[in-house]
Amino acid sequence: MWRKKGVLLILAGLLLGTCLGESECKKGKSPLDELPPYIRQVTHFGQRADWSHGGGRILFLEKTFGDVYEVNLDTNIIRLLTGRYYHEGYVRALYLANGDILLAGARKFDAEDPVPSRKKYAELWVLKKNLSEPPTPLGEYCYEGPAVSRKNMRIAWTIGGTTPDAEFYTADIVYENGKPKLANKKRILEKGDLSIMKYDIETQNFRPPDEKELIFSAYGDEYKVCEVAGLDIETGKVVNYSKAPGRYDEPEGIFPDGKYTLVECDKHSDKGAGDIDIYKLVLDGSGKTERLTFFGDYPGYKSSNPVVSDDGRYMAFQYAKRGDWAGVGRGILIFDLEMYEKMKRSRNK
Repeated sequence: MWRKKGVLLILAGLLLGTCLGESECKKGKSPLDELPPYIRQVTHFGQRADWSHGGGRILFLEKTFGDVYEVNLDTNIIRLLTGRYYHEGYVRALYLANGDILLAGARKFDAEDPVPSRKKYAELWVLKKNLSEPPTPLGEYCYEGPAVSRKNMRIAWTIGGTTPDAEFYTADIVYENGKPKLANKKRILEKGDLSIMKYDIETQNFRPPDEKELIFSAYGDEYKVCEVAGLDIETGKVVNYSKAPGRYDEPEGIFPDGKYTLVECDKHSDKGAGDIDIYKLVLDGSGKTERLTFFGDYPGYKSSNPVVSDDGRYMAFQYAKRGDWAGVGRGILIFDLEMYEKMKRSRNK
């Protein structure tokens, strides 16, 4: 009886031109076909966006092990920044406080075995904003992404993130005869000191406004789970902010008031890093989240790698396909957080 009713409902839905269930309505569609008014696409390729400190430009990678580009949001002109010299491709590009660019990339690349060039042999470099010369190496390896201060020339990075002796370091970038180098290097965390030692660790963001805390990722179970953690740089105390064991919560862009961070999260699916959307996590220890993007409701899609502008008005992020390697993006989008909040308040009246 129930089976017959189910068949009749499906047939009725087809005849009426309607769909039964959210996933059926979105089957065969792309989230780009139905963007809400507070989201717009700014590039049709690229990944790992970063906001300029003035907010008018976005830095991004062409691809993993690719070139670095910058899009001017006023003119929509896209500029290639790393095309005037030979290199083996980059895995990270971030604006420094003075406008220069911190790069991460290996000196050698093997297309048949690319992972070591991203996770083991990527080095830190500084590219001057005037592009007058190739980037200068800082003499440090970096596991995955470094953290960059919004206020000064301080950075933090991870060495050996997947190993039992993984460590976090901080240092200041200084210039000597016009050449950048590291000064005041300090180890601030040893993985062995953590109760979450079984997890891989990665630096993410200095927490505004005083930047005395470092927000980092603690990955576990082959990247099926992740916790959002905070390290007090002075005392070494570690706090778990996501408090969601068994769920994937990877911190990414942080809000300029330091009260929230964006996370790549699988709360809607519980399928791990491969099926994520962007959520907003309150950094008060409650573990409370709010889902912001719904790309995962479209079969085969996800959204990731969000970053917040310095004024807190906008979020840049990327879309990708499920099954893409972590960090891979297929285009950069901008989310108007102010417009979103106004529409949310209007709906709730």
